[in-house]
Amino acid sequence: MTARKRLVVAGAGMVAQRLVEALVERGADTEWDIAVFGEESRRPYDRVALTSYFADLDPDNLLLGDPGLWTRPGVRLHRDTPVTAIDPARRTVTARGTAHRYDALVLATGSYATVPPVEGSDLPGCFVYRTVDDVAGLRTWVLRRQEQLGRPVRGAVVGGGLLGLEAAGALTALGATTTVVEFADRLMPVQLDQGGGAALRRIVEGLDVTVRTSTATSSLRAGRDGNVARMVFADGDTVGVDVVVFATGVRPRDELARAAGLAVHERGGVLAGSDCRTSDPDVFAVGEVAHVAGRVWGLVGPGYAMAEVVADRLVGGAATFTGADLSTKLKLLGVDVASFGDAFAATAGSLEVVYADPVAGVYKKLVLSDDASTLLGGMLVGDASAYTGLRPMVGGSLGGDPTGWLLPDGVEPPSSTELPDAATVCSCNNVTAGTIRRAVTDQGRTDLAGVKACTKAGTSCGSCVPLVKRLLNAELARAGVEVSDNLCEHFAHSRARLFDIVRVSGITTFSELLDRHGRGRGCDICRPVAASILASLGHGHVLDGENAALQDTNDHVMANLQKDGTYSVVPRIPGGEITPEGLIAIGEVARDFDLYTKITGGQRIDLFGARIEQLPAIWSRLVDAGFESGHAYGKSLRTVKSCVGQSWCRYGVQDSVGLAIALELRYRGLRSPHKLKLGVSGCARECAEARGKDVGVIATDRGWNLYVGGNGGFTPRHAVLFAEDLSTEDLVQAIDRFLIYYIRTADRLQRTAPWLESVEGGVDAVRAVVFDDSLGIAADLDAAMSAHVGGYEDEWAATLRDPEKLRGFSSFVNAADEPDPDLAYVRERGQKRPATRAERAVLIAGGSLPVRTAGVL
Repeated sequence: MTARKRLVVAGAGMVAQRLVEALVERGADTEWDIAVFGEESRRPYDRVALTSYFADLDPDNLLLGDPGLWTRPGVRLHRDTPVTAIDPARRTVTARGTAHRYDALVLATGSYATVPPVEGSDLPGCFVYRTVDDVAGLRTWVLRRQEQLGRPVRGAVVGGGLLGLEAAGALTALGATTTVVEFADRLMPVQLDQGGGAALRRIVEGLDVTVRTSTATSSLRAGRDGNVARMVFADGDTVGVDVVVFATGVRPRDELARAAGLAVHERGGVLAGSDCRTSDPDVFAVGEVAHVAGRVWGLVGPGYAMAEVVADRLVGGAATFTGADLSTKLKLLGVDVASFGDAFAATAGSLEVVYADPVAGVYKKLVLSDDASTLLGGMLVGDASAYTGLRPMVGGSLGGDPTGWLLPDGVEPPSSTELPDAATVCSCNNVTAGTIRRAVTDQGRTDLAGVKACTKAGTSCGSCVPLVKRLLNAELARAGVEVSDNLCEHFAHSRARLFDIVRVSGITTFSELLDRHGRGRGCDICRPVAASILASLGHGHVLDGENAALQDTNDHVMANLQKDGTYSVVPRIPGGEITPEGLIAIGEVARDFDLYTKITGGQRIDLFGARIEQLPAIWSRLVDAGFESGHAYGKSLRTVKSCVGQSWCRYGVQDSVGLAIALELRYRGLRSPHKLKLGVSGCARECAEARGKDVGVIATDRGWNLYVGGNGGFTPRHAVLFAEDLSTEDLVQAIDRFLIYYIRTADRLQRTAPWLESVEGGVDAVRAVVFDDSLGIAADLDAAMSAHVGGYEDEWAATLRDPEKLRGFSSFVNAADEPDPDLAYVRERGQKRPATRAERAVLIAGGSLPVRTAGVL
């Protein structure tokens, strides 16, 4: 048996994570033992998204990939264990005083934040912006100083590049007055020219951030308490400060390589060849520590590409790194900025096509070849919507008038689906247009999820997803596969179009809808969809007339069918708040009907084991006690989860319970394409897990932060920040519009997360609809929600009042009022009811339970 080889990775950042993933994908963990050594206490996390920490305060939300990666046999992550020395002769590394042997070593130590030689830069209140601990310390300092001083903290950021503007945004979000100090003559000098920098400055200053360019900081002075208090500039001017963040760049962490005698570039970085091998063939360098192809690459995309090269080499391949896309697209202080290709027109004879609108805060530039036929690069400020289509076309023909890509909305840009196969569509994962096309033609992938899983395109920053989808649809059409969004064979319309047809035409029944706009008799796809649409528009009780025949099993009996043929009943408990009398009433119902009770994750009580003929009697008892249907059976609002908030919690800053109750009562019964879950947290500690909900609300000192698009299930997603510091009135209006717009436009069984991804323009486009009324439908959305709230009726209570509806709740159509005593519910093999408390006590004590007949235990 061949002995397993040992791979040591020094560094546990984003590139190290990708390296291990790439090795596992190639099956290398069957021949290599992989040991990763990192100095931080966390698994590898998304350093690019550090600023999001200020919004949710949960560093675990930044963690990368599947945690199961680090529990695989042959893969081990050593946290809090940095490599402190390398001995190439013995092929060992030292970590925490222990030597670890390697057959191959990968240096992935990244870089560190540089601090310029400014007197006073070590004063309390001075920070860098590099790790989770850095940003956590910065936040704690700002909030504490704000409390001590009794006024907003005065913040300054030294450095006006990508990281500096990120830091400025973080300070501003914490309530600090912020000044950005940049030595160059413009912001983001590496990515933007004078025009772009000027446009960005105007936008940033419009957000109450002071900008000082062509300014050098000479020293920092302490106040009487010893903390930083004043910033002195080279021209003698000064400004008061309470916190200073240095964001002046990074330097490769190459000290291990230097000490080990490996070749290092004079300006920093471990020298490596196109195979990422260093001067020692057993040692590789990847990411920001590596000096490859003539430079140190400071972006995560090139680092990922190097990780793929090393993984390929370790399994006997011959991959090489010859360079990478340095394009960047990001949102800084809410402003879109993008730069790609030869953005500064360094190519001889190149031409520049510029569109600038200072009033709208937009600057766009394309760099073309001397014959104006080939795209060389460009930059976009204020509106980067064209980025996903332009960046892959660098080096190719634009195929038409370049101004079509720059002009405002109303002018259609040229198609971006005819990219050459070699064009990089996803720079994060180095996926080309050809790879995406082959996923369709060669591997039979016919939907976006399949293409993403197969190629990894769109699985990192996600900015390329719209283009990936367009390429997918174009390739399907080219292959003769009709790209149809028809609901089913009976309706040549999507769900969204069908919704509009019903809304505009006033149709109130499925048969009328089928006669006028469909064909055939309908199916188990279109019937429930039509039922949902009719219910969403307030066209009667779900069991009224022919509506009853359209429903899924659960909707048909307004309870959840369980695996043994019985049903569960879930009364609504808004916000999880319940009185002692209510608890007693539910307990008595459970006792009298012999139901198993369970408190759910949505702060409700589920009653299991009800027979169909028992449902009306159970509802009657619950309705008499003040409860109503919790709609656990429907594609509708389920719950609004809440923490105890300001009322009880010492950290709470708003009444989360009161808001959660108000939202649940407002949206109860709201039918939608899929189930809806909301959450309200009374502070940033996020105890209600609001960012895992379709709509999440987190309290701030100044109002409410709104998140949207969080989903659980098979593909869990964190919600994205939609708006900040909203008043309660503005918050409710925003949620109203968001939900109605989703209900009208989403596909069948589409949760809010994939819906947001499918909307052209993504969350920004939906935000524009909700807050800017970009489609001119805001009043209509408001009216629709008002109609829902005014027309709500409890489905349980309405059913109990209608003898005709009650006839459907019997074991058999010819059953008498009393249930058949000979009717037995037999559980499937292995199915058991949960053990009682007494039975659990016997099991815990080491005893055993008697074997019982099916249907009992």
